[in-house]
Amino acid sequence: MAVATAPATTTTTVARQGRKERSRPSGWGGPRASQLFLVPIAVVFVVLFLIPLGQTVYWSFTDFTGYSADVSFVGLENYRIILRDPSMLAGLGFTLLFAVGTTVLVTAIAIPLAVLLNKRFFGRNFVRSALFFPAIPSMAVLGLVWSYILSPIASGALNTVLGNLFGLGPVPWLSDDSLARLSVILVGVWGAAGWHAVLYLAYLQSIPAELYEVATIDGANAVAQFRHITLPLLTPGIVVSQFLLMTGGLKVFDLPYTLTNGGPGFATYTITQSIITSGVGQGRYGLASALAAMFTVAVAVLSIGQLVLSRRVERNVL
Repeated sequence: MAVATAPATTTTTVARQGRKERSRPSGWGGPRASQLFLVPIAVVFVVLFLIPLGQTVYWSFTDFTGYSADVSFVGLENYRIILRDPSMLAGLGFTLLFAVGTTVLVTAIAIPLAVLLNKRFFGRNFVRSALFFPAIPSMAVLGLVWSYILSPIASGALNTVLGNLFGLGPVPWLSDDSLARLSVILVGVWGAAGWHAVLYLAYLQSIPAELYEVATIDGANAVAQFRHITLPLLTPGIVVSQFLLMTGGLKVFDLPYTLTNGGPGFATYTITQSIITSGVGQGRYGLASALAAMFTVAVAVLSIGQLVLSRRVERNVL
């Protein structure tokens, strides 16, 4: 028996080794070759992010003007100027208000809107397209259009309608501090709500219909189904949507600039507008670099904190 089984055992061992050698990728099919495709991404990341970031941090400690090669080290003076400048502090305050306000309002509008668009009704595809349309033009174009609609003079489009229908005098939509802030936030919500509703709609369509059928049989009404089925399973979409809204709101520039040009005064001034105005307009690249460095750190901290909190909520819900 030992003599008879030895050749079979040897043949089996050789076959296994042959299969291992054939299954082991080599050349361009190996893991090292696949890692070569990451090289262009790493190069782009270093050239377009790390190097400019390092230059920005370096210039933030200098009096670099962007026009002269004579650069002097000034330490933390640029950061002290920022903390004492009312325009930059106002820009920081409105940027945070815009980011938080648009995130909360878009989420509150987009989720019920997505639930409604997920139902069957006549003209559903047309309604979906119409609601998605405001997201197609750039925010700069939307700002120009709405600056005409919300013009604070009597001949403004909205003021003309209000005057003809209700006899109201011209409302200072863009010339009053509070109304200007509210107008910019609402236009931002109008431009983003449809896009995020479509995003939520994609997540809603991935929820199995059997869950709602079982809940209906158990006697759960629409509110209970939304609370215990729709909302928990929609949590991953909420995480993605709020991350996009928060990061986009923190770096907003085009909408407030074209709608109000940061006014009245500094009511709708943003951090990005401060960076561009100080760096390009006034030739204070060192000061603008310091503001950009502070803003980068703030955005990174807020984004990471939001992701960590969202992931914890997602794990607890699911």
